[in-house]
Amino acid sequence: MIKKTFKILGKTLLVIFILLNLIILFSGRWYLYKGLWNTYCKGRSGVSATEYLIFENRKIEANSPEPWPIAKNYNTAKMPIEIENDLKSVQIHAYAIIKNDTLVHEQYWDNFSDTSHTNSFSMGKSYTSALLGCAIKDGYIKSIDEPVSTYIPEFKNDWRKAITLKHLATMSSGIAFDESYSNPFSYPAEGYYSTDLLKATLRYTEKVFEPGTQFDYLSGNTALLGYCITKAINKSLSEYMSEKLWTPMGCEQPAWWSVDKANGLEKAFCCINSNVKDFARMGKLYMHYGNWNGKQLMDSSFIANSIVPFDGLDQDGVTKNHTYGYSWWLTEYKGLKIFYMRGLLNQYVICIPEKKLVIAKLGRKRRAPSSLHTPPDVALCIDAALEMYGK
Repeated sequence: MIKKTFKILGKTLLVIFILLNLIILFSGRWYLYKGLWNTYCKGRSGVSATEYLIFENRKIEANSPEPWPIAKNYNTAKMPIEIENDLKSVQIHAYAIIKNDTLVHEQYWDNFSDTSHTNSFSMGKSYTSALLGCAIKDGYIKSIDEPVSTYIPEFKNDWRKAITLKHLATMSSGIAFDESYSNPFSYPAEGYYSTDLLKATLRYTEKVFEPGTQFDYLSGNTALLGYCITKAINKSLSEYMSEKLWTPMGCEQPAWWSVDKANGLEKAFCCINSNVKDFARMGKLYMHYGNWNGKQLMDSSFIANSIVPFDGLDQDGVTKNHTYGYSWWLTEYKGLKIFYMRGLLNQYVICIPEKKLVIAKLGRKRRAPSSLHTPPDVALCIDAALEMYGK
């Protein structure tokens, strides 16, 4: 009886294996092999923040490292234990607080350190938006209202001729990308594992609303934006990042930006791999409206528009947008106006101008989606910083 059961089970698994391969082969979704191998075959149901070495990567050079100034009360306060335990439940591994442009606190867990590289995931969208600002300032791009068709000729032939770079930066293009993180056939999975990011992105052509009228968080927008910037500057995003941001901000460690294939395109919607203190520098730059220690790296007006809601409807299609700027998230918490970068597995850089605080946090586990306007982990990170160093 047992032998017969195993025989039936073996046949069933063989049929499933054959069917799965047929689906992959006939759909042309070869990326699924890499996705399945690096998730379910490794005992996980999703991506990992520490797996960047499974991809080709391009180096973001840190040519003038400059450590953060250290505050007099550096690491004198302890994170409240109940907050720490809650954050540990979603595998926090790094947390840093910058106050008045000085490092006041840093903390690490699970053998991570200030030189450990992990994935930023969608925090990369904010960097891509910043590079758009740099390209406009440098004259490579005429304005944020320039048509995407300038860089992607296919857009001239249909309704997409109305889409501008601003629509991509604000997630309001109207292109019907999908954004499921559990469906292996959705855009995030294909964009993440594919070896032809542009092809994967351009196959979405349907319209769901008029460009510029509504916010809808879809990673394909930023993939297109990254490609447009690359075409405009005629160099890789990683090289431009080093030149315009990473090196001028004094980042201490080189970073790695995952690309779709060797000599390919950066995954502009995600996948900058660095450490918590270097990620925090973007918070300081935006808190100072593009000025870094007296040098204006970005146009202040571009940043001013980045951290306020763009004029359109919110994701529900009914209420006024109060959630998103130029690839920065926006919220209010405890009476404080806040703008922040956000990554899939609880990566955050949180800016609180009124308190002159930048909070950076890295993690490795996604919390269950919440309907709260301020994500639970953003609230926890702010609560901890205010209790420790908010006075």
